[in-house]
Amino acid sequence: MKSLQIAATGMAAQQMRVDVISNNIANMSTAAYRPRVAEFSDLVYQQYLTPGTLTSQLGTVVPAGIQLGTGVKASTVSVEITQGSMRQTGAELDIGIDGNGFLEVALPDGESVYTRDGKLNRSADGEIVTMDGYPLADGITIPADANRISISRDGQVTAYFDNDENGQGIGVISLVSFVNEKGLEALGDNMFRRTEASGDPNRQVPGSNGLGTLRQGFLEDSSVDVVKEISDLIEAQRGYELNSKVITASDEMLAATTRLR
Repeated sequence: MKSLQIAATGMAAQQMRVDVISNNIANMSTAAYRPRVAEFSDLVYQQYLTPGTLTSQLGTVVPAGIQLGTGVKASTVSVEITQGSMRQTGAELDIGIDGNGFLEVALPDGESVYTRDGKLNRSADGEIVTMDGYPLADGITIPADANRISISRDGQVTAYFDNDENGQGIGVISLVSFVNEKGLEALGDNMFRRTEASGDPNRQVPGSNGLGTLRQGFLEDSSVDVVKEISDLIEAQRGYELNSKVITASDEMLAATTRLR
């Protein structure tokens, strides 16, 4: 009886869906978090009678045939490319990306990773760094005697001093785009790594060639829709229960078979 195995694959699929939903809900307050969606596909079919098979010498064929499915499998867990709302913080080094693009971050081993989390800070050496202390790949250092800085929408960083009201440009914060954002590898800590599926990074000035702009003093909130996630959770739970009922029914049928005399 194949229904036991088929229902088991259904329960495993719904369990994975619940795992994905729970991760989305857990990150409902994570800056710039984009929800994940579990997608599934049916398993290979057993062809008991292939459609189009000849049934007579006159050339008549089977119109539909007999094809029995063997269950379901997870095909992908993809990222929804949706932007969260902008929340004003007023912090000088908070940057919200309004539109497409990622900030490029340099790890200690020289590898570049990418993030949309614009919660930045100033290191002891004056570098602009992430919450984990990793510097932006743009290599911008704020002078020690700077009173404040401003970041324009196109990424121009200007430092202001006591004796210079006009300010001094100290660098440009660029944005990086990918042909396929869904192909990026999630590393945790709001970081992503390029893969063959994502394509090579394309670094450009904010606001150019379809890239978003920067908003100083803002942070991008998580784009998780809690109401939708709860609705999906209920649906996944019902799907899990239905598959478990199929297993129970199949077990009872097998038990009835063993009682035959």
